[in-house]
This record gives sequence, C-alpha cells and structure tokens, in this order.
Amino acid sequence: MTTQLPIFDWDELDEQRRVALLARPRLGDIAAIRETVAAIVEAVRRAGDAELLRLAAEYDHAALTDVYCSDAEFDAAQREVGDDVRAAIAAAIANVRQFHAALRPSEVRVETSPGVVCERVVRPIDAVGLYVPAGSAPLPSAAIMLGVPATLAQCPGVIIATPPRADGRADPAVLCVAAELGIRTVIKAGGAQAIAALAYGTETVRPVNKIFGPGNAFVTEAKQQVAADPDGAAIDMPAGPSEVMVLADANADPTFVAADLLSQAEHGPDSQVVLVATDRALAEQTAAALDEQLLTLGRADIARKALMGSVGFVVADRDAAIAVANRYAPEHLIVQMANPRDLLAAIRNAGSVFLGPWSPESIGDYCSGTNHVLPTYGYARSYSGLGVTDFCRTMTVQELSAAGLRAIGPVAVTLAGVEGLDAHARAVTLRLGTA
Repeated sequence: MTTQLPIFDWDELDEQRRVALLARPRLGDIAAIRETVAAIVEAVRRAGDAELLRLAAEYDHAALTDVYCSDAEFDAAQREVGDDVRAAIAAAIANVRQFHAALRPSEVRVETSPGVVCERVVRPIDAVGLYVPAGSAPLPSAAIMLGVPATLAQCPGVIIATPPRADGRADPAVLCVAAELGIRTVIKAGGAQAIAALAYGTETVRPVNKIFGPGNAFVTEAKQQVAADPDGAAIDMPAGPSEVMVLADANADPTFVAADLLSQAEHGPDSQVVLVATDRALAEQTAAALDEQLLTLGRADIARKALMGSVGFVVADRDAAIAVANRYAPEHLIVQMANPRDLLAAIRNAGSVFLGPWSPESIGDYCSGTNHVLPTYGYARSYSGLGVTDFCRTMTVQELSAAGLRAIGPVAVTLAGVEGLDAHARAVTLRLGTA
C-alpha cells in the first residue's frame, strides 16, 4: 500500500482552502466524550477506590485489588528492566535535570522607593499529579519529563498515575523512572478516572493541587472539566494529538525529512504531520521516502492513518515557510534548511524548535534536556512547554518603613479617592495620623 502525502502550492490556494488544509484533526464526537467523561468523574467522586478498580477491569482488563504499586512491584521492575534501558533512563534524566535546573525561577527583591521593599518569593506547589499514558505503548519518557521538574521544584507531594497492564502491573520502565527520581507513590489508574482521582481524591488517594501530563481525548476532557471546577485541580495546559511541521529547502535530505514526519505519525492515527518545502522536487522525494520507510515500521498502520490527515506545501521562499509555521503554531517545528539558526529570530509560535539536519525531534522526546510536554492543537500561540516554573507558584511581598509609608501613602490616598474607596484611604491616613 502506498501513502501519497498530498502536496499543494501555497500561493495557488485561496484563504478558505489554506484554513481547511491547516485544520487539526477533529477529536471525535466532542459532546459524547464530554458526557462520558462527566459520568466517569462523578462515579469516581462518589465511589472512590471501588470505582477505580471497576474501571480498571472494564477499560484495562486488569483485575486489581489495590490501586497502588507496592514495594514488591517496584523491586520486580528493577529486575525486569535491562541494564541498558536503566542506563538510558539515567542518562536522559541527567540531561533533562541539567537543563531544567537552569530554569528554576529566581526570587526578586526591589526597593521601589526609599523605605518601600517589594519582593517575589517562590514556593513549590504542595501536591502535584503526574499522568503517564500507556495506551498503545507505554511512555516512560513522559515520566521523565514530568518527574524531573516536579522533583527539582521540590513539590512536597508527587503522585504518578499510569494505566495498569492486563496483568495488573504498571509498566516496569515507568516504575524504574519513578524510582530513579525518588517518587514512590504510583497509582494504577488511567483515563478520565485517573484524572478524577487526582483532582478529588479517594479513600486512599490524596487530592492534588495541579495535574500534569498528556493523554487521549478523554484525559484531555477530564483535565478541562476538573480545571473548570473550583473544587477540582489546576492543569498544565490544553492538549491535543501530537504534531510536527518540517520546514525544508533543496539542501535537505528527503530521507531525514520523511523520518521526522513518521516519528510523529506513528504516535496515533489522529497525529498530524505537515511539510513546508521551498522546493517541489524535495517535497516529492520526501513523499516517496515516506512510502519506502513505512514498509519497515512496526506501527505502519497507525502512521498511514495519520498521514491521511497530513499535508505538504510548496512555498516561494524561506520567509513564506516561516509565515506558514507561525500561522500553524506547531508542537514541534523542525528546520531542515541552510543556516537554520538564521531563521530562529523570526520563529514566534512553536512548542519546541529543532535546528538543522542533525537535530531529530526524537532526541527532544527523550534525552536532549528540553521537555517534550508541549502545547499542541495551535496552543503554541499562547502556551509554553513544561518547565520547573509550572510546578511552582510565586508570591509577592511588600514591607514599608514609617518613612516609606509617609513618602508614598498620599499616592494611595489620592487614587483611593478617585475610586471612591474610603476604607482604602483610611487604612493609610490612620497610620499617617491624618484621619
């Protein structure tokens, strides 16, 4: 079976056609997903652990007696995961930790006027929940990307939720990541039910303040529902299916470009890959390379379905390619063009950028050091990738001396008078002895 990536000349498309071709895949029957998720969330709130166990049997075909991973399960994971895998996990964690440690927010102290000191102090979020998917494939890399910034922020309570396998155990590689990070609280729950348990708690699961992590449409909907509830939990960012855009010119290697497109297409049938080329021959060679490389992929059927919703464009020049990228705002943006760093200043909207032929997106997914939890579905226009700051909150502090209050107090009194807030003014004038 061949899979032809449809290729269009951007300049020949009218605006309506451009919008249609750049549209993200629909996430299924949104109303039905919303209704299903609401029912699951309510059931978990009502029945707690018993509902988690029931849903594990229904959705994961796992007969659980306890939602928590035991010490014995952690020990078994260490025995089962090969030394090479555990060494790769340790190396990836080291790189991610090194980069993220440099992103820790700093505290600030400024004397805005004599005797008036303003500060910003940083505190870790008390309790965070990390959702690690394990749908068609387990994702220990997600545990790394969530766990490293959580531990760097020194959040007092960190809990991982991950779906159980049919044998009732969590994925051993995910447990090895948790152990390497010193996280020993792991519950075996997936989907909307895991999000509900993290947000509202159960008899044994303590509720968290904020939930992090990627997931399918049901997980995404559950996160949005609990975030909209004052009694629920905050979330990291909106999310959709994984996506990549590759910008390429005549200098690019079409086999590299095709490999990068397929690395995202194999995530799921609703993933989207977009090629923007300044050279038609390169675009056509890439389409041919896609067919050739698909023959060797274990998840070729999934990738083919994703490619059915994907597209290629031929644009006039590099500036036009950047304009399309900024318009689309991809989760991953790969620049396989001559002197790619020269283009970086013009790139405004992307979750993570990969410059040059030797920077495959896969490295960012696993071990370069940056985070792979990124805004998708166009949210890169207004959201950033995950970092340590997301696991912290800041508070401002002000401390005035008597002289400081005498100096700036009249400013507050005047503005309070403009707003008609007498009590605001009196809180100052009483101190100044001018009431």
